[in-house]
Formats: sequence, structure tokens, C-alpha cells
Amino acid sequence: MTNDPRSALNRLIAAFEAHLDAAATGDENSPAVVAAENALQDAFFTYDDVLFTAYGIELPFDTYDGDDDDDDIIDDDDEDDDVDYDDDEDDDVDYDDED
Repeated sequence: MTNDPRSALNRLIAAFEAHLDAAATGDENSPAVVAAENALQDAFFTYDDVLFTAYGIELPFDTYDGDDDDDDIIDDDDEDDDVDYDDDEDDDVDYDDED
């Protein structure tokens, strides 16, 4: 791993270009695409780490593993099932417009 942010950035740009070339095949399961994805991920994390180490600055991106995708699914019917409602809290509500 390089400790120079410029070198890490150049490696990241090259990884993006290699990924673009591999993606042009249109086969996401091809060994070239998979290898390019792995190289791109490695270059990205290396650049992020080197940038933070050198300057204390983080990239403005959050990365997620594909396994986390299911956690974002919201079932609208069950959205508030975890909320406990206390009926006693409603007793002090005044529905009349009288003062």
C-alpha cells in the first residue's frame, strides 16, 4: 500500500478505467468484471485510508456490503408495530374549542 495520496488517487482512477473496460463486455459474472470490481474496491479503500492518514479527511461516501441491502426494506403495514401506545396519554387531550 502506498502512503502517498496522489499515488493512491492515480491507482483509483486506473481501477475505474479498468472497471469501465471490463464492464463493456456486458457480463457481470465474467472473471474480468469480477477482478476489476475487486481491484476497484481495494483501490477505493486504499485511497480512503491514505487520505485520512495523511490529512485527517474522510471521503464523503458510505460503503455498504451487499448483505446489508435487506435491512433497508420497510414493510409499510408493520412500520409502527414496535411503537407502544399508552392510552392514558390521550386522556388529557381537550377536543372542545371551549376555553
